[in-house]
Formats: sequence, C-alpha cells, structure tokens
Amino acid sequence: MAFPVFAGIAAEPVDSVAHIIQVALTPVFMLSGIGTLLNLFNTRLARVSDHIEQANALLTNETEDADRTLTLEKHLIRLHRRTLMLDAAILAGGLGGAASCGAAFVLFMGSVRDSSVATWLVIMFGLALACTVGALALFLGDSLIAWHGLKREGPMPRPTPKAV
Repeated sequence: MAFPVFAGIAAEPVDSVAHIIQVALTPVFMLSGIGTLLNLFNTRLARVSDHIEQANALLTNETEDADRTLTLEKHLIRLHRRTLMLDAAILAGGLGGAASCGAAFVLFMGSVRDSSVATWLVIMFGLALACTVGALALFLGDSLIAWHGLKREGPMPRPTPKAV
C-alpha cells in the first residue's frame, strides 16, 4: 500500500531510480578525487611559498658573495614559475570540480523533469575530465621544474653561520 502523501505521484520502478543514483555517483567519485588533488596542490603551493620566503630572507641578508646571490636569484625565478604552474593547476582542478558538480546536477534534473539532457551531460562531464587532465599536466610541469632545478642548481643554499 502506498503512502497517502505520495498518492498523486506515479511510482517509478526501483531499477530506474537505482540506475539514476548509480550514474549520478560517477561525477561524485570524480569530485572526491579532484578534491584530493586540490589538497595536494595546495600543500605543495604552501611549501613553495615557504621556500620563496626563505630565499627572500637569505637574499636580503646576503651582501658579500655574488655567486651565492646569483644562485638565490635563480632559485627564486624557478620558485615563481612553480607558483604559476600550481596556481593554474588549482584553477583547472577547481573548474573540473565545478563541472563534475554540474554533471551530477544535470543528471538529477534530467531524471526529475524526464527531459533529454545527454548533450549537457556530455559537455559537463567532458569539461570535468579535460580540466582534471589539464590540472594533472600542470602538476607534472611543476614537478619537472622542481626536479630539473634541483639537478641543475642543487638545493637552495642554507643560511651562512654568523661569525661571533
């Protein structure tokens, strides 16, 4: 027996509703993965920011050694490039997350209104995938800059001990 509240609503087969929920979970799982990537990108960006502050502090205290100053300036240039790559990766990841939410929304709206939303679904989910791939490519670019910088220039110089 149906509840009186739902008396005017036609009952949907359970399989149909279950299928809609299964399909709608795909963008939600993708959103979870994108959220994890954004956390990784933000953590890495915070570390790069800390290195920039440290290099700037070392550079302002450096007055004598021209080679060391040049090395610090090279590190700062590399760190700024990494910041740009990570900022772009975060932006692409955020857009991918928004598109994933849009895909889930389009799925639910299409099921509620019984309308054809295939085109919008393909656009939103395709955008989510493209942005996620872009974010991962930018993250790879940041990693390459970091690795090649370490190989070429070595680690960032440490503060020189002060003579007493």
